[in-house]
Amino acid sequence: MSTIQPGDHQAYMRLALEQAQKSPPKPTNFRVGAVVVDASNNILATGYTLELPGNTHAEQCCFLKLAEQHGVPEEKLQDVLPSGLSLYTTMEPCSKRLSGNLPCVERVLRLKACIKTVYVGVMEPETFVASNTGKKSLQDAGVEVVHVSGLEDELLRVATAGHTQG
Repeated sequence: MSTIQPGDHQAYMRLALEQAQKSPPKPTNFRVGAVVVDASNNILATGYTLELPGNTHAEQCCFLKLAEQHGVPEEKLQDVLPSGLSLYTTMEPCSKRLSGNLPCVERVLRLKACIKTVYVGVMEPETFVASNTGKKSLQDAGVEVVHVSGLEDELLRVATAGHTQG
């Protein structure tokens, strides 16, 4: 059981921010953190950008760690995870990956039977990909997307550390 009170979205977003701060600052990506929480308020996984090998994003790291915990490939996670999960991510899940990796929004959609709500701190700036459609794609598929306000400046400062300021 988490020491964070159920429904304290700001506290979970701060935990995701702590994860993002572990990501190495680079000019080619955002530093993002993510947390997966179950309906009983248990933290199932945390992740951050570049935590695992292969140009990984925060949400991807959460899902890869959950897959390893359950002994299944990531593509089969929906078969072993409970329903009613929440995903907290400091930035809107990406809808396109320039690296060729599966976009995070598609990873979330594979788990839409499990993940009912995605809490985001900020929408993705158009630094690398114009017009991220992550929020719309999730909502169109019936996944609720909730903006957790109040940390935007701090989230963006952490996310863009390592970027060239013009």
